[in-house]
Amino acid sequence: MNTEVSGQEQSSEQLDLEEISRKISFLDKWRQIFSYHRLETNNTTPQNHECNHTSADENEDTTGIPQPKGQGHLPSSGLCSIPNPSIISSKLGGFPISLAMTTKLQQILFGNTVHVFSYNWKKAYFRFHDPFSELAFTLEVGKGGARSIQMAVQGSIIKYLLFTRKRKDCNLGSLREISKKEQDQALAAALAGILWAAGAAQKATICLVSEETYVASTPDYSVDNFIKRLQLFEFLEKEAAEKFIYDHLQCFRGEGSHGVILFLYSLIFSRTFERLQMDLDVTTTQLLQPNAGGFLCRQAVLNMILTGRASPHVFNGCEKGKSQETLHGVLTRSDIGYLQWGKDASEDDGLSQVGSMLKTPKLPIWLCNINGNYSILFCTNRQLLSDWKMERRFDLYFYSGQPSQKKPVHLTIDTHSHHWERDQQEDKHGPRRRFSPVEMAIRTKWSEATIDWNGTVPFF
Repeated sequence: MNTEVSGQEQSSEQLDLEEISRKISFLDKWRQIFSYHRLETNNTTPQNHECNHTSADENEDTTGIPQPKGQGHLPSSGLCSIPNPSIISSKLGGFPISLAMTTKLQQILFGNTVHVFSYNWKKAYFRFHDPFSELAFTLEVGKGGARSIQMAVQGSIIKYLLFTRKRKDCNLGSLREISKKEQDQALAAALAGILWAAGAAQKATICLVSEETYVASTPDYSVDNFIKRLQLFEFLEKEAAEKFIYDHLQCFRGEGSHGVILFLYSLIFSRTFERLQMDLDVTTTQLLQPNAGGFLCRQAVLNMILTGRASPHVFNGCEKGKSQETLHGVLTRSDIGYLQWGKDASEDDGLSQVGSMLKTPKLPIWLCNINGNYSILFCTNRQLLSDWKMERRFDLYFYSGQPSQKKPVHLTIDTHSHHWERDQQEDKHGPRRRFSPVEMAIRTKWSEATIDWNGTVPFF
């Protein structure tokens, strides 16, 4: 560190005042970091020289298991492939998280205070494909449980770009032409809109990572360095929440930002623990479920993003369970819908069938769960679901999120072809042609539809 300071002093004559101020701020930031870790600055060399970042998981390995704290050194940058998250000053405002809040947060997520997020969750954030490209309007999505949240947010991004922002042309071409700034505006609007709906259109809460630690670990309770540094910001107007997110978008879109986890925390605090208890039922007491060493989102999380309410089921209204307990489904039509199809799903199980509230949303955008993989289906014609004549023959676009997909798949749906025309079209790939899972999902909404892939090989 002394060598670095000397080098800066030697070159200071060549720097203008703004550059000198930046360098001083840089050094002050590292002094704060070392002070936080109780390290001596004269015998430690930082591994990461980004002045607006500090690690939220210095003492955890990539499996999410807490590790013993180091004495007098920072872990080597080669030991963790997740970059450090963006942090905000504790003087920015808001209020710090408390021990009681961290306990409730972990209980509602995991059902206990022992589990923490896995590596795939921690590295997940909101990143667009390149501006002015075939997929400029879409997010790059990863593996694991965070993927379903990214895809659900993708639906809200398409909603904003096609139907909310002030633009005359609402077509696929307009989606390809968006700039970096328009991507940022779409993400901020989507996140703010989801949080505002979760807060019953009364309040949105946004969680960011602070430079301060607010919750101390005890012998009976230990939390990771990320959650105990949360700073919460409440907004009573959606526009104010959107502006705040836009101003701090790096906290959600930056590599290593833990952006998806931060958004999930914000979603829970916006909904409030009290509302969540009313939303859930005996079948769902926590929002995440263990799976293959990680965690998957339960339906309640997805419904909370789509509808604002953490309903555990996809049917309309409320139903009685096998023991006559009340089960909570979807109560109102939302802007974005939901379709699901699985090869192992039983058609006799009425509780697992998606109701009309989700099948027929206000806007022609659907989050699809196809064999446990999440994707997006949408139409650029806003009138598709409000004018029955539009549903005779129409175009849909499908985004799977798979790295191999280079552009949206164009599908033409025909719901009124004659039976001999349908038979002829369905037999063109052979007398025993298998239907794609994508087609099966579409047919849960339009049961007699014929689907033209317009030259694309159907996904199986």
